[in-house]
Formats: sequence, structure tokens, C-alpha cells
Amino acid sequence: MLAGLPMTSGFQGWKDYVPPTDAPLVQRIRAAGGILIAKSSLSEFAVGGIDNINSVVAGFARNPYHTAYATGGSSGGSGAAVASGCVPLAEGSDMGGSVRIPAAWCGVVGLKPGLGRIPMDVLPGNYDSISHHGPLARTVDDVRLFLAATQGPDEADIQSVTTPLDLSAPVAGDVRGVRLGLSIDLGCWAVDPEIEAAVRAAADAWRDAGAVVEEVEVGLTARDEELWAELWAVFMAAYYGHLLEEFRDRMDRDVVRLIETGDRIGAAHYKRLEVERTTVWRRVAAALDGRDALVCPTMAQAPWGARKADRPTVPFGEVDGRYHSPDMTAVFNLVAPCPALSLPAGVHTDGLPIGVQVVGHRWREDTVLRLGRALELARPWAGRRPPV
Repeated sequence: MLAGLPMTSGFQGWKDYVPPTDAPLVQRIRAAGGILIAKSSLSEFAVGGIDNINSVVAGFARNPYHTAYATGGSSGGSGAAVASGCVPLAEGSDMGGSVRIPAAWCGVVGLKPGLGRIPMDVLPGNYDSISHHGPLARTVDDVRLFLAATQGPDEADIQSVTTPLDLSAPVAGDVRGVRLGLSIDLGCWAVDPEIEAAVRAAADAWRDAGAVVEEVEVGLTARDEELWAELWAVFMAAYYGHLLEEFRDRMDRDVVRLIETGDRIGAAHYKRLEVERTTVWRRVAAALDGRDALVCPTMAQAPWGARKADRPTVPFGEVDGRYHSPDMTAVFNLVAPCPALSLPAGVHTDGLPIGVQVVGHRWREDTVLRLGRALELARPWAGRRPPV
């Protein structure tokens, strides 16, 4: 929310809405000396996490590494702007991976902080428990700089964390003795072989830097992502369902379907999702027990084509006992206080980026940033530009 510039949420019905005040995050960036130069494109109501939903407000964002491919989303414009060198830093919102997905597919760094680390007051309700502001940048230390400027409590967000981290110094890359759990599939994902190889190479780099890396069973299932999707559907129905009466024919069909799905979920079923979500936390907590972080791919598949018509003909859902889904991010919004950092880990044979994800203990962004810096030092990526 930026005073003086339209806040559309990618929605045609709000193309003329201009907020009168800055959000707390914007106020803090300005106070730190940041210069805000533009707002970037996103999919309608931040619903498009993978391919780029055609935004009638801003059009498509295209991947700077190959413009025929998607940036990922929903904060795809932010990922493209950082990767192409337009800006050194951009803000995104992450409800199911919308910072980490474009970070992975655009070859930049993206952080989902722990819930409330950066105050959020841009949603209609103040008690949502899967939504985060997060930075995208070309280096880990730029992420640290953004977080240092924007963290801290604010009365606008009752869930904002009251104990800021000391992020005053550049991120150190010493990971000697740090313990990591490595999971390629989190228990069920079908992962592209090139992505697996890149993530294992990142794990080897951490080992060479002195970290202790061991394979770990996480035990996540396709149902865990489904329950996140149900939470997201209710979120959409509650916050934006009233817009269908006037704008249905001008809204993206996937957005309409998501709202209609949310409307069909009863109150008791929604409450029972909390029980399932608790089991997700217990499995993730067990994987983190005795370790400093969990490492896995950010995305299980290579970037898709830029338009819906360009979606690859790959299976989706459970096939032959494996879960075929492009992202491995949304399940970590279910354990919202745990930060998750996506880092460049390599490239596919066609030159498109691969991301590795580092998930930390609750509100320990300092630990995931430290691991990210160590990987940067071991396998330099910062400063690399796509061929555009």
C-alpha cells in the first residue's frame, strides 16, 4: 500500500483505487532512506503462483532468463525486476510461496520471514495466519538489509513480532557445526532430476563449509498441500467473494473457482483443518529437532511457459504414489512462524534457474540468512545477470 499510486491487487475493479496512506512496511523503507520507484505486476489477488495469470491491469511478467517462460508468482513482477537489474530490492507477499516461487524461477534470493516479523496491514482482516511480506534481492545481505529496515512491532498488526533480531551487521557465512536436515522430496514430491542434483550440490557445498548435513524424513503428503489450498479458498471467499456479483465475468476463472470452493467449505470442516495443520507442524518440528534448518528444493519442476496455454503436459496430483506439483513452498506457510529462504542453486540444461529452500526454526531468520550467505560464498551467483 503506497500512497499516491494505484493499489489494484491485479484486479480490474480496483484499477482506480489509490490509497491515501503508506503501509507500515513502506513507511519503514522510506525512513531507512529507500526510494520506491514503481509497483510491479502480480496475478489477480495474488492467486497465480505458477504460471502468469493474465492481469488486465498490468499484463504479463516474463522471465528475464527466457521471456517465453513464466517468472512464477504471484510476485512475478518483483522477481523479474530484481533478476533483470531494474532494482536491487523488491517486496512481495507470500501466502503459499509467492516470494519464493519467483525467486527460484528468476534466479534471485527470496525470503518468507516468520509470521509477523514484518508487520502486515494490507489485508481486510488482521488475524490471517499464512500471509507474509518478504523481500526479493540479488544477494543475501540485501535481504538482510530489507529485513533490518522493515522488521519490528507495529500497532497496525496485532500479530507483529515484538522482539526484533539484531541485523545491524552484514551476514556472516561461517556455518561450521551448523546441522542441516536434507530432504529432496519432503516425503512425496516428484522432483526433476536436475533440481535434485542442484540441491544435493548445494548440500555438498554446505558440508565443505563445515556444516553437518544428513538426510531426513519429513513425511509430508499431498493432503498437506490440499489443506493449505482449502485454507486459501476460504481466505479468498471471505475477503473477495462479495466481488463476484458485480465482476464475475471480468475476473480470472481460476479466481472465481477458488472463491466458489471456499464458499462450499463449512465452518466445522474449516476448524478441523487446524487439527490437520497441527500434524504438519509436528512432522516439520520432528525434522528440525536437533538441527538448525531443513533444506529442500524450492520448486520441484522447471519454469513453465509464460501463458496458461503454455503449461507443460505433466501430471498434477498423486500419480504412481508421487505428488506432482511444481511448488514445494505452500506447506511451509502452514508452519507460518518458520522462515523459509529460497536461494539460487544452479541452472537447468536450458539455462533456466533452480532454487534451493532453507527452512528454519521459528523466527530464526538470522540462521537461514547465515546459511544463504555461506552458499553464496561457496557457489557465487550474486551479480549474475540473465541474457536479456
